[in-house]
Amino acid sequence: MTLLDDIAGVGTDPARGGYSRHGFDTAELELREWFSAEATRRGLDVTGDRNGNLWAWWGEPGDGAVVTGSHLDSVPGGGAFDGPLGVTSALEAVDLLRSRGFRPAKPFAVVVFAEEEGGRFGVPCLGSRLLTGALDPDRARRLTDPAGTTLADAARAAGIDPAGFGADPAALARIGVFVELHVEQGRGLVDLAAPVGVADSILAHGRWRFSLSGQGNHAGTTLMADRVDPMLPAARLVLDANRLVSDVEGARATVGRIVPTPGGTNVIASTVDVWLDVRADDDERTRAVVDAITAAAADTARGSGCGLTVTEESYSTAVTFDAALRDRLAAGLGGVPVLPTGAGHDAGVLAAHVPTAMLFVRNPTGISHAPAEHAEPGDCAAGAVALADVLADLAGPAS
Repeated sequence: MTLLDDIAGVGTDPARGGYSRHGFDTAELELREWFSAEATRRGLDVTGDRNGNLWAWWGEPGDGAVVTGSHLDSVPGGGAFDGPLGVTSALEAVDLLRSRGFRPAKPFAVVVFAEEEGGRFGVPCLGSRLLTGALDPDRARRLTDPAGTTLADAARAAGIDPAGFGADPAALARIGVFVELHVEQGRGLVDLAAPVGVADSILAHGRWRFSLSGQGNHAGTTLMADRVDPMLPAARLVLDANRLVSDVEGARATVGRIVPTPGGTNVIASTVDVWLDVRADDDERTRAVVDAITAAAADTARGSGCGLTVTEESYSTAVTFDAALRDRLAAGLGGVPVLPTGAGHDAGVLAAHVPTAMLFVRNPTGISHAPAEHAEPGDCAAGAVALADVLADLAGPAS
């Protein structure tokens, strides 16, 4: 908790509450400097890769390494634990292992991935997607934040050459196994009365932007019958998403962001952008929900005289973590619970390329992506010990 306390004042959001720390903004850059200093203080060698990810090596870098870590950015108004707990626990695990006299027999690194939440540029897991080749680098360079700053310009201002963005086979080859610790984003461990668990799978999930176009006009002089107001089909889209998702068991649909243009109180919007997040157990169910919502939105737009375009901004297929690694972790930690999650992670992106596992730390509120997200100090300590035990098993001498 000391390390979390050290960064508790960075990126606080007085308007939303909680924290707003986004890729390559002032707060996230301060956290990157903090991580580099803490890793260096522990004798780790810190380097950055071509995609803005930070690597802290214990000993010489090499292929087939045991790697742990997470991210330091947040959603707008997020909690204190999502991301940073995995990074601070990794550093604490290094301290614990050293206190036991342990030295890794394999290459070993702590990684901080860039822009995992997608809170600034709209695409989640930017660092891991670019590294693995899951995101086209030209598209990444063109991504913009709400202020119109491109990812390329933001990276350049942070000292990272965006021309280097893209698949990095050499960096990927250095990951022999990846273990990410994360605060649980739900009530699974609360209901199971367990402080630590192991992840089994991640729901299929994606983000879509629905852009509705109408006619901007004056709120006072335009009769109701004369309006072509895109806010009306936008409002119906929100209601239809909530209605239609109930047709698919276990699916979730969320509209968390709506942006009208020009955005004046006394102005009929000319365009409205609506962002939809959909998740389900598998790709077929996820796509079925999106297709149903898209069809309903198209009908409503036509009936309102508005135009509609739909853009898929990101998509991740359902992930099942490496079964042998999952079972090894669960058994080695004394039979801790194994449970699925509806939240996406860098571990989910890497799982298609390397053996990957996740540890969860109990969240007593069950709330995440909000200021009420929480983890008790004792559970955080249990998580750090569990991570250290797992890393010792994976990075120790062959049995």
